[in-house]
Amino acid sequence: MLSEGVNPNRITFLNLVSLSIQAGDFKMGTQLHCRIAKSGFRKDCHVNSSLVKFYSKFGFVSEAKLVFDDSVYKDLVLWNVMVSCYSLNGLREDGFKVFLMMRSHGIKGDEFTYTSVVNCCVYLTDCDLGKQIHVLVFRFGFDRDMVLGSALTDMYAKNENINDARKVFDEMCQRNLISWNTMIVGYGHHNNGKEAIKLLRNMLKDDFTPDDLTLASVISSCGNLSLTCEIHELHSYSLKLGNISFLSVSNSLLNAYSKSGNIASSFKLFNSINHPDLVSYTSMIQAYAFHGLSRNAINLFKKMVPKPDKITFLGVLSACSHGGLVTEGLHYFKSMTKDHGLEPGLEHYTCVVDLLGRAGLVTEAFRVLVSMPMGPGPDSLGAFIGHCRAHKDLEFAKWASEKLLVLEPDKNVGYAVLSNMFAYSGMWFDVGKIRKKMRDNCCLKIPGFSWLEVGGEVHGFVSRDEAHSQCSDLYHVLGLLYDPMTMDLSFID
Repeated sequence: MLSEGVNPNRITFLNLVSLSIQAGDFKMGTQLHCRIAKSGFRKDCHVNSSLVKFYSKFGFVSEAKLVFDDSVYKDLVLWNVMVSCYSLNGLREDGFKVFLMMRSHGIKGDEFTYTSVVNCCVYLTDCDLGKQIHVLVFRFGFDRDMVLGSALTDMYAKNENINDARKVFDEMCQRNLISWNTMIVGYGHHNNGKEAIKLLRNMLKDDFTPDDLTLASVISSCGNLSLTCEIHELHSYSLKLGNISFLSVSNSLLNAYSKSGNIASSFKLFNSINHPDLVSYTSMIQAYAFHGLSRNAINLFKKMVPKPDKITFLGVLSACSHGGLVTEGLHYFKSMTKDHGLEPGLEHYTCVVDLLGRAGLVTEAFRVLVSMPMGPGPDSLGAFIGHCRAHKDLEFAKWASEKLLVLEPDKNVGYAVLSNMFAYSGMWFDVGKIRKKMRDNCCLKIPGFSWLEVGGEVHGFVSRDEAHSQCSDLYHVLGLLYDPMTMDLSFID
């Protein structure tokens, strides 16, 4: 074209820049930028929009900003690609500033503008700001846009506002697979497996076929609640669709079976994966650790092909801790830095404290606590306190409880341990003072509960529960079991 003396115009450059983006050729794009400047299109709004998009895709935000600033006239498309550039490259506050600048120039924006701005709000974790943007979306009549509706659903779900996320989802006139996945993943993050399953069934009724992301998210949600029946159903459905070949689905099933107590199915699933990745190995190691199969976890760790990361070592250390394998646990803890160049985190030190404490080596656990480079956290102190109580080491327990009170003055664990220590020593005046502090500083304790799945329905119970619809029948059966158990205990004594 150039050899024949034909000069490129705006359309030529737009197509060539778009081609360089598709080809992933940064060098070609920069050469085009030079040619654009020489050809007199440096301040062309449309060409600059394509250049901002080009630099954005390759992560060169400063260059994109220079092109943006160089444009004398800025149309809506140019404003949109600049907001999107900041949003995609993690500079959400700057993206929001560009949006405010655009508004100050009297440009209200369109669906693309508000989708990028809502995505900025997602990662700024500012739900109030997101709600203000939502008001503008309604005001300008963009609330019926499917992509924007999905972005709003995601924003509310990730800002711990799942009910508003569901309202936005239910009010959408049209939904695509991304819309369904966004809501299902939202329920997954909130450990609401039952709603995720219901939504999956509604999705199937609307003739949408779930993909690997849908299934992996629903399976994970069910695993967190140990919904055994649903996990088996989803496994069968994944096999039927052929999605079991996706590592995300297989790894989710492996974890779900483990959490629901079915280690045999986890093992079978792991063996069925042709090329297990790091997540597969780590999940299986953690499954063995969770079920007390420490030697199996260590043997698998030795065989693993991918290079282990910090989470893998956390699983191995947990396995050693639960199996009482002190020598092996300390070996792998040192191996993290020595052989793999990984710096242990707070969770790894907590595992070592737990490992030593379970073995009765309370003094050694204390030495680990005081030598930690980042200082002990609530979990490591809590584990240490538990072992001090088990081995009747009151001085160390008192020291750790006082440290825990500094870190978590509004939690009742430290107060309760200190109170028990004083009571054990007969220091009743100090017991009263600690109990008063606990009442003044701590909220009411949320009772722990157990759940049981019967016929596909999950029943939750707290201690002395009288709220269940079949409460009288449950206590009657418990009474029938209690008498023979009491007789057996008397016979043992």
